[in-house]
Amino acid sequence: MPKSPRRRQASAADQVVYGRRAVAEAERGRRRVTRRWSLETGTSVEELTRLASSPDHQGVVAAVEPYPYADPTTLLGREDALVIALDQVQDPRNLGAVCRSAEVAGAAGVVIAKRRAAQVTATVAKTSAGAIEHLPIAHVTNLAEWLEAAKRCGAWVYGADADAEQSYDTLDYRGRVVIVLGGEGKGLRPRVAANCDSLVSIPRAGRVESLNVAAAAAVFSFEAIRSRRAAAEPI
Repeated sequence: MPKSPRRRQASAADQVVYGRRAVAEAERGRRRVTRRWSLETGTSVEELTRLASSPDHQGVVAAVEPYPYADPTTLLGREDALVIALDQVQDPRNLGAVCRSAEVAGAAGVVIAKRRAAQVTATVAKTSAGAIEHLPIAHVTNLAEWLEAAKRCGAWVYGADADAEQSYDTLDYRGRVVIVLGGEGKGLRPRVAANCDSLVSIPRAGRVESLNVAAAAAVFSFEAIRSRRAAAEPI
């Protein structure tokens, strides 16, 4: 059952989400929806656009509690945890698209940096189609140090590098796995790349140099699903 959208009054600390799917998932998710505006309840298009700070609201806007970032130390708790770590991804639409793929693929969570990186916003919620309401997202002060800690927890850390010789579809995705993807046009920073067990690429057949980070996240996430299912099949 969806949560009541008016369990308490909206406060200045609340955030806004907009778009039909983003609002619907917020009502099903962890955050409390404190107020909802829509064309059906008589709010004008102009007012919805003002509330959302975007014309892409699809006729519905909601006020929700602040996003509850996850504890980064908990993401690798499962023995088969798959985590997507982002190195200074600054475009909120890319972050939202990464989160959508990660949630659909059953990833344990996404790790982002606290600085020089997109944080969870209304744009991220809209682009993720509400996936952020169900997917743990943790932010860390130092991504390279978190990767070191992940390896101490038994995780294999694979970094995406368009020039790497090893292909993404040759990896062993069983057990705890962290996939590290770099920022738009920059790739992985040297220290982050150095803390990966392997650097791998997605083979290219066309003329464009590489996929963007959101497309790459989808490729890695669903290859992990395919590989794990294949490994579990009886010989």
